[in-house]
Amino acid sequence: MGADPLGQIVILNGVQRSGKTSIAQVVQETFPGVWMNIGVDAHIRCTPPAFRPGVGLRAQQPEWAVPVPGRVPLEVLEQHLPVLYAALYESVAAHARLGLNVVMDVGHHDAYSKPLRILPDCARRLAGLPVLFVGVRCPVDVLWERREATWGQVRGEVDAGATGSVLLGVDAIHAHGGYDLEVDTSVLSPEACAEVIRKRLAEGPPGSRFAEIARE
Repeated sequence: MGADPLGQIVILNGVQRSGKTSIAQVVQETFPGVWMNIGVDAHIRCTPPAFRPGVGLRAQQPEWAVPVPGRVPLEVLEQHLPVLYAALYESVAAHARLGLNVVMDVGHHDAYSKPLRILPDCARRLAGLPVLFVGVRCPVDVLWERREATWGQVRGEVDAGATGSVLLGVDAIHAHGGYDLEVDTSVLSPEACAEVIRKRLAEGPPGSRFAEIARE
């Protein structure tokens, strides 16, 4: 009896409110086969409250961080990030090696108090597995429209730290040098983005960007 086929991994990388979660939901609900949704939101729910947001820590300057009662300081959380990400990606790898497909929504960046080089380590943990690295893009103006609709945050009326964090996040999360595929959620619906991903998986070429990052 031959080995079970490997599961496909689709990684959706983008800033908060860019539309990653909506795309992941469509993938999970409409793609053939079993698709496990293992991403930032699921991992945060597994993380002890004192260490949240864990892998969901946004790109920000340390001086912008406001201490949250009951949570560890930013510098302490940063020390735990490499192993938290390692655990997340080892879980994804385990699912794929057992033949389960995985879609994960993340926001990879290296805008911490010092570079942690987490993305290359994560890429190495998926070595030998089929990975499609998808950049989820969205213009800053649209991001602010969504933040206002969801949280009531109006651009120009929030503090400078929040505004700077959004702008830094857009630059930092897409600073690693390219994707296998990119989608723009300001012009495509989650369903249309998922269809672009499905077509790429069906027609190829297979993803190669994560293997390149692993070698960097």
